[in-house]
Amino acid sequence: MQMQMATVDPLTSVFGALADPTRRAILARLAEVNGDLTVAQLAAPFPVSQPAISRHLKVLEGAGLISRTRRATARLSHLEAEPLRDAADWLARYRAYWTESHERLEELLSTLRDKEDRSQKKQEGRTDRG
Repeated sequence: MQMQMATVDPLTSVFGALADPTRRAILARLAEVNGDLTVAQLAAPFPVSQPAISRHLKVLEGAGLISRTRRATARLSHLEAEPLRDAADWLARYRAYWTESHERLEELLSTLRDKEDRSQKKQEGRTDRG
């Protein structure tokens, strides 16, 4: 009996890779240098071992967020930003939803404030006469 691995869609892989703060920091470092870095260079600022960083790099590579090449004995990692654009595009659809929701909330709050102001002025008018 042969087990088949379920195919994970690219967006799920990207968000899974981005779920870890160390992996996000690795991507940020690669974006900062705008070039290739070795495992040792990527591992330098983190309090984890190079093998742990290598495992993170494997996840990032699997998600298509980095590519890896060899130069002599060095294993270099390079940022591949296209999957990030796809994730940003997906999130942008929900930005429109939240923007609209916030606008409706603002309108409701404004209406409630106006009602409260009118009610307060009405109360002040009664106490001035009384």
